[in-house]
Amino acid sequence: MGRRAVIFGLVLAILLAFFLINAPSPSQLAYAWYYQRRVPLLPAYSGPLKTRLLVLAPHPDDESLCCAGLIQRVLASGGEVYLAWMTLGDGFQWDAALLDRTLRPKPEDLKRLALRRLQEAKAAAQALGVPEKNLYFLGYPDRGLLHMFLESFYTPYRSRATGLNHVAYPETLNPGAPYTGEAWEEDLRRVLKAVGPDLVLAPAPEDAHPDHRATAYMAMRLLGEQEALDRLRFYVIHGGLEWPLPKGLHPGLPLEPPPRGRHLPWERLDLKPNEVAGKLQALKAHRSQMEVLGRFMEAFVRTNELFTRPPKEAPE
Repeated sequence: MGRRAVIFGLVLAILLAFFLINAPSPSQLAYAWYYQRRVPLLPAYSGPLKTRLLVLAPHPDDESLCCAGLIQRVLASGGEVYLAWMTLGDGFQWDAALLDRTLRPKPEDLKRLALRRLQEAKAAAQALGVPEKNLYFLGYPDRGLLHMFLESFYTPYRSRATGLNHVAYPETLNPGAPYTGEAWEEDLRRVLKAVGPDLVLAPAPEDAHPDHRATAYMAMRLLGEQEALDRLRFYVIHGGLEWPLPKGLHPGLPLEPPPRGRHLPWERLDLKPNEVAGKLQALKAHRSQMEVLGRFMEAFVRTNELFTRPPKEAPE
């Protein structure tokens, strides 16, 4: 009886978790009740709108997940938007496996995926109104950025997915650049100099994905050396504990701060209906990702987006 009770409890817990994550109507009402009382308590977004905005995205689709609403708002306010992708997502083996109908994708399959994701990023930018001349593709290795930052700053890192140790994709900023933290730093410094942004959006260090954390560290490093950390805002994509909940498309629900960043001073940007629709259109442009992660990606199409500032230095 004891073993049966344990098995029954596990099955019940799994069914309850599935119910809560996918949120059929009764569960969705509970989320709505909770979020609509918590999220409006967050302060409104206080950053500039008519500005030169640079979005740093570790992978194609992050720019739309985090910031498609703000991108549209800046453009509508007379500002300029620039997008820079650190990688082309060439390490996502599940995606390559699905697209190529193979259980074990080869390096060539992942290189083709990178080229496809580059074109999808262009389509998403076009959907949001960002001109192609304002796009930067750096082409460094997916799931390799943290290794480059911490361990391979001067010695090239070799991608486990593609076997590459240098930037090998067309339309990238610096073809042939070695997979080193030093080369990545120089490329990103070059982008910052060319754009001269008044506002930079980057992943928060609390993000669970190593490429996102590495991008946060590099952004803080470069803006810190310019004494321009006040221009930096953070976002989170991989926030922990199945966040954001519920999965799927719920455009009438607010977006709550992620579990991994509840302690951060979040600000909410309330989106207009046309901005919500524009965000969904941009995400649909990332067709290869929507086929694999559609319900996760749709869960970011909400009534608001969330941004936070780097922590201020502690007083001496």
